[in-house]
Amino acid sequence: MSEAELKAVAMMELPLVVGVDGSESSLRATDWAVDEAARHGLPLRLVHAFLWERYEGVELGSDLGRPSGQVLAENIVGSAMERARRRNPAVKVSTELVPEEAVSALLLEGRNAAALVTGSRGRGELTGLLLGSVGLAVAARAHCPVIVVRGDKVAVEGTHERILLGAGDPDVSGEAVRFAFREAAARACTLDVVRAWRCPAHETTDHPTLADEPARYHEERASALLDAVLHDAVADHPDMRVCRTTVEGPARKVLLHRSAAADLVVLGARRRHGHFGLQLGRVGHTLLHHADCPVAIVPQPV
Repeated sequence: MSEAELKAVAMMELPLVVGVDGSESSLRATDWAVDEAARHGLPLRLVHAFLWERYEGVELGSDLGRPSGQVLAENIVGSAMERARRRNPAVKVSTELVPEEAVSALLLEGRNAAALVTGSRGRGELTGLLLGSVGLAVAARAHCPVIVVRGDKVAVEGTHERILLGAGDPDVSGEAVRFAFREAAARACTLDVVRAWRCPAHETTDHPTLADEPARYHEERASALLDAVLHDAVADHPDMRVCRTTVEGPARKVLLHRSAAADLVVLGARRRHGHFGLQLGRVGHTLLHHADCPVAIVPQPV
């Protein structure tokens, strides 16, 4: 078995973890995660983080011998579990209540997860925020793939039958490429791989055959990088329908436009050890806030 195949087998033993908080956004994320777990044969783990010891006020649940916050937390995961079972009874579902702040709880869960799934906005998020703070922080810091479920009903239900991969540089894209190919294989759909390129104004090049054509130089360089990024994955998936495209323009705008016809956008991200800040570039930020379909951020350890 190749290293990629061994890793894929190991991931099948880990659950797909969903952060649930009772919001409509998290319920849509749960629906998406149930379908995803079924596609990959994964167990589903529904996680709700709470801090009722810190914030508990009136003891609404005192007659049950439990704080009202605990009662609410149990109701949230119970409702999510029932929803998941109704959507697909064949998927194995478990729940977990974690006495932690939401971001910390999900990052901890992500250490033993095939992937983390969140909604695009949580309970109590201000209406002006395009992406909830929890989803953004988890996507920027987790060391496993994170999928933020957003977009319209068509995109969330996967009816476009296309996965969109934004191909970055080779040192960032390895894990993202493998993730995108697995997704396309599980869905038996087309994989669109896009590499954006730009030609700075008034640039010249010392390339012997392209001295007067800097745009052509950048396009051919983008094409060569795309081939390098995809080489191993294409060899491992010879029957995959892969459409390779190089497009002139800012990557965030190119991918945002194409997200309207995709079921999932996949992006790579660097994860530097010992670095605790948000580790997302401009492209990741833009897609997480504005994409027309779910977005997967796949970390590449550095």
